[in-house]
Amino acid sequence: MNILYIHTHDSGRYIEPYGYNIPTPNLMSLAKQSALFRHCYCAGPTCSPSRAALLTGTLPHVNGMLGLAHRGFQMKDYNMHLSHYLKKAGYETVLCGVQHEAPDAGILGYEKILTTNTPVKSHFERDIVNARAVAEYIRNSAGKTKNFFLSFGMFNTHRVFPDVNDAGNIENISDIKDIKQDYIMPPHVMYDIKTNREDMAGYHISAKIADECVGIVMEALANSGVEYNTVVVFTTDHGISFPHMKCNLYDTGIGVALMIKYPVSPANGTSNDCLISHIDVFPTLCDLCGIEKPEWLMGKSFYSILNGDMTEINEEIFAEVTYHASYEPMRCIRTQRYKLIKRYDYHNSIVPANTDDGNSKQFLLAAGIMSRPVAREMLFDLYLDPLERENLVNDSAYISVYNDLSERLSVCMERTNDPLITVNHRVPAPSGSKVNKLTCLHPVDYDFE
Repeated sequence: MNILYIHTHDSGRYIEPYGYNIPTPNLMSLAKQSALFRHCYCAGPTCSPSRAALLTGTLPHVNGMLGLAHRGFQMKDYNMHLSHYLKKAGYETVLCGVQHEAPDAGILGYEKILTTNTPVKSHFERDIVNARAVAEYIRNSAGKTKNFFLSFGMFNTHRVFPDVNDAGNIENISDIKDIKQDYIMPPHVMYDIKTNREDMAGYHISAKIADECVGIVMEALANSGVEYNTVVVFTTDHGISFPHMKCNLYDTGIGVALMIKYPVSPANGTSNDCLISHIDVFPTLCDLCGIEKPEWLMGKSFYSILNGDMTEINEEIFAEVTYHASYEPMRCIRTQRYKLIKRYDYHNSIVPANTDDGNSKQFLLAAGIMSRPVAREMLFDLYLDPLERENLVNDSAYISVYNDLSERLSVCMERTNDPLITVNHRVPAPSGSKVNKLTCLHPVDYDFE
């Protein structure tokens, strides 16, 4: 089987297939041909740790990606990367667009990196150009001599969001001007006011551009002659870049879209509620493609779910943050019903540089968010409180739940040599890396430790 891996930046589940009124008809079409996972979670709600986890099948602190690649963090062994592994298995490995696992894409194991000399005005338009390059490869080269693994990464839906005028100038992007803040609801964690609606309108536009890219690629695949021996994986890295979402261990931070289109799978065209981690994707692809699994994998294959033989594979999943713009070590364990979040280098307020800049962040800063305390530990009953508003960590009725999750989290950290328990003080950053001081309000404040 060929593998087409399509991924966006900072999209969470904010696309039409997950019930949001966001203009993504091509993703909706793909969902109707795929198995859609409603409870997939990334292993780290920041860009590089999330992607490194998915593409190695290991937690970020195991593969070494504790922070952002463009800020000086790297994996311990890039031979663990899916591209390297598939190349050794005889695949032609191809990258087009964004990767976030290495400072240089050349060390990731891709034989081909698709590029184009077409001039563009923005990152947003670059995605369209790259989608066409992917489409051309699929039409003319894919599967001609051997199976392919093609990674197509988009900048959208990362900040800074495009505005209506910029997006309206991008060729083939229709109906952009119909996106108006008057008829948009911001994420549920943000107050419904014009400032936040306008911010969310920018996300809608960016999602629309990403959706156009998906349409270009999927049309090429449908006309290529290799569609019926190609696995299509669509996902993103973590939650959208709004406060309380990206770089947080709430479900708004770790919840991600995942759709897998596998020819003749009985799960195609359906959704399911099984608990899935990004680290489960690598072993699943091995099973789908008949490839032996490497020994380092921590995830579990959900091939049996795609084939309709099982309904659940995980009792719990784990997620983590160590570094983003600033140091903010957190770990969590999530089951279907409960979640426990622990902070380790405790701060009494949010770490502001770890929230991407935007109007919604400015709104909260002006409202006094920095004076609000942040709990060291948080326990949630997700059946009764899916929005994670009621911290039950001191509720005597939940002491057995707290003890159970705390023990399971500790066992995982000990078993995997999590640096949070193997160092006496803070986890060191690599020499020369860029880490914002805790006093920085914004990640673009170049005041580093």
